[in-house]
Amino acid sequence: MELIAYFWEQEDASSVAAQLDGTVRRGRFHGEDDDEDHPWVVVLPAGVSRPELDALLTEYEGWLETADDEPAVAPPPLPSEPKRFKK
Repeated sequence: MELIAYFWEQEDASSVAAQLDGTVRRGRFHGEDDDEDHPWVVVLPAGVSRPELDALLTEYEGWLETADDEPAVAPPPLPSEPKRFKK
């Protein structure tokens, strides 16, 4: 599973990528048009040491996201007819 780490500073992202053999690119948040507000993304291979990565995330104030994020819980089913409050 590929890991994605986010950093606000390009230098921080480049440093982490060099230490963990990742690739740096510019990330985008949905609805953001200003390029200055986008974080820097480091795409890391699956075999990365998690304790080492966690230490670097803490040091450079980054955060982690997995590429295969799935919803935690399926949404409840929708009602098939209107609900009556009074008889």
